[in-house]
Amino acid sequence: KFETGSQLCSYVGITPTIRESGSSVRGRSRISKVGNRKLRNLLFLCSFTACKHNKACREIFERITNKGKSKKLALIAVSNKLLKQAFAIAKS
Repeated sequence: KFETGSQLCSYVGITPTIRESGSSVRGRSRISKVGNRKLRNLLFLCSFTACKHNKACREIFERITNKGKSKKLALIAVSNKLLKQAFAIAKS
């Protein structure tokens, strides 16, 4: 059904979306929240554990928070990474 991990992330709803019309951009980008809410919540909870035990996920989390971004935004990025890793494992 999906050819890339990015397509799966978009389906689940953890990719950022920008509200724009023409050349005007309204507000900050947010996650789209379309798709399975339970799966999105499960990935978010898994990102907590991944930040503690997975070195690559911890580096992503620290890199984003060191830039001054929120911890929630960093955890969404880790969720995105976890889903792409799971997709790569399932596809191979």
